[in-house]
Amino acid sequence: MPLIDNSTPKSFTMPGVTFTPIAAPSRGTRETALWRAFVAPHSDGVVHHMTREEIILAVAGEGVVRIGGEAHSLKPGDAFAAPAFADFQLECVGDVPFEAIVALPAGGRAVIGAGPSFAPPWSL
Repeated sequence: MPLIDNSTPKSFTMPGVTFTPIAAPSRGTRETALWRAFVAPHSDGVVHHMTREEIILAVAGEGVVRIGGEAHSLKPGDAFAAPAFADFQLECVGDVPFEAIVALPAGGRAVIGAGPSFAPPWSL
């Protein structure tokens, strides 16, 4: 894999969350996309699922993953593996943003509600 310059990355913003690519196929990887997710304080994330397993590594703040009727707290250093096709929601609790590093196999797609699947632009 080539060295990937992250000195001036492009970010993508949705209500309550900002995604910043770290590595992706358009930036030189072949099999994995990696990005930072910054979730605003007290934000409830969007319920969605991915078509591939997604790994979430907590870096700062405190997050909660809601999946299958359970809530899993994420503090710095904790990781969560969201299974493919399982609806989940990532939230920020507390007064500081929740920051995570997220990994997804290349080609993974997101689905929100009954909408069509789409490739998250930060993973391309």
